[in-house]
Amino acid sequence: MTQLQPTGIARKAHQPALDGLRGVAILGVLLFHSDYLSGGFLGVDLFFALSGYLITDLLLREIEVTGAVSLVAFWGRRIRRLLPALATMLAVTAVVVWAVGSPEMVRTTLSDGPWVQANLVNWHLLAQEASYWDRFGEGEARVFEHLWSIAVEEQFYLVWPALLLAIAWCGRRRVDGRVAVIAALASVASLVLMIALVNSVDPTRVYTGTDTRAFSLLLGAMVATRPARAMLARVVDRRGVVVLTLTVGIGTAWLLVDGVNSVWLFTGGLFAHSLASALLIGLCVQAPQALVAKVLAWQPIRWLGLISYSLYLWHWPVFVLLSPQRGWVQTVAALAVSIALAALSKYLVEDPVRFRARWAVGRSGLFAFVALMIGLAALWILLPAPAPATIDITELGMSAACPTPGWSG
Repeated sequence: MTQLQPTGIARKAHQPALDGLRGVAILGVLLFHSDYLSGGFLGVDLFFALSGYLITDLLLREIEVTGAVSLVAFWGRRIRRLLPALATMLAVTAVVVWAVGSPEMVRTTLSDGPWVQANLVNWHLLAQEASYWDRFGEGEARVFEHLWSIAVEEQFYLVWPALLLAIAWCGRRRVDGRVAVIAALASVASLVLMIALVNSVDPTRVYTGTDTRAFSLLLGAMVATRPARAMLARVVDRRGVVVLTLTVGIGTAWLLVDGVNSVWLFTGGLFAHSLASALLIGLCVQAPQALVAKVLAWQPIRWLGLISYSLYLWHWPVFVLLSPQRGWVQTVAALAVSIALAALSKYLVEDPVRFRARWAVGRSGLFAFVALMIGLAALWILLPAPAPATIDITELGMSAACPTPGWSG
């Protein structure tokens, strides 16, 4: 069975509350995209903080045991964990959109697909000036635009382990301390960039840019280090109260924040939310008996967290294709379809490849990866794109010569 952790690294006791946090995060995103929770997009920050925490905890334990980080093994585990479900969703969605979507949707899908595959779709969308917040306006949504956050995480997975390996090469003593300092300084630098680059009219650049969103991942990484854990341990007698306070603060933000109209989010608000999320994660690990941690360990919330990755992948294409004008009936139907597809993806694609597919490891795994990437690349090329819309200049000339009665422009 393929394990998440490297060979020789003891499996850490499972934390049910962290599964619950994933469940809460994806629920917030679903309600946000359903237009029922204005601040639900902050669930993405909770995902980021969780990713930063879990990955850094794993890497630091590997350094403690082996003195280094096996980058090939790490990236191999990430590929087995993330790529099968992503590739399945990309292929199915592209074919469905090509079959039933509008010409414009087909064009943007085939244009965005290669950038999703390259884990650079956030920068592609920024280069095309595709506003994150336009998805709720009159323009036609792009079925892959939600994958900007997956791209940010993948870019983090590429750089952060290599940086930790470099730190480990400098000596195994006080690695956690050096990582904590670097994560803290880099988080502040990312915040400064966000404040410097924010556009109050459309904050898409700082919301989806890797450099300006890195602090959400880095704050989670910082909390995974020994100095941060020691600091949290000092509130041992008040953990329950602190956890409850953080939970209430995060929940209040999700209820009241309105993304594009809350400029303060991009001058420190998102940073504060990410820090609160990271601290909540760390405290849930240290105080699993706290009331909030017990609630998060409730089985339905945990199950939602277990399928959260596939649910995040599938929900937006389903929302776009099934319910462009959402009432509550269309929303319930879209949610049901999304959850069903996510469960199928989890149990038929994710888990078999991650845990049981011997061919997905080693040289055969490399061949499978190359073949899958070539197949996806071929998909974007072979699916015929509709011809660009044309403008009949003759009609424009006739309209100018014979203006419509009553037109005073």
